[in-house]
Amino acid sequence: MECMFDVGEAEKVKQRVLQLGPQCERQWGKMSAAQMLAHCTVSMQMALGDVKPPRATMGRILGPLIKPMALKDGEPMRRNSPTAQELLISDERELAEEQRKLCGMIDRFSAAGPNGCTNHPHAFFGALKPQEWSKLMHKHLDHHLRQFGV
Repeated sequence: MECMFDVGEAEKVKQRVLQLGPQCERQWGKMSAAQMLAHCTVSMQMALGDVKPPRATMGRILGPLIKPMALKDGEPMRRNSPTAQELLISDERELAEEQRKLCGMIDRFSAAGPNGCTNHPHAFFGALKPQEWSKLMHKHLDHHLRQFGV
């Protein structure tokens, strides 16, 4: 299981973030690479408790059923999965600046470890244990880096 608390794994993800460039074409979705990085930064802020979106009605109903499938080892996240309104990025962003911000957030998450994770429920999945936050953050980052071929 990939764990964002592992410094080595976090470093691998950061190296992928830094591989993003103008040559990386989006494979699906609507966000630019810079918008995607900003989206991932906000999602990590959510895991750390800096951003606290309210529970989604559909998440209250379906979250407990979908959470085990979403966190299943070896299964990548599905394309075009729904996202919380707070995580949507529509304004233009600068790629290098967003790479810097996301890499800093990855370092912060990794260094904080399990004690750094929020107790605030995930907008869709509800309550998550620190290891579940770590796994979800890794899967989410991998999902979006694959979206741009890195």
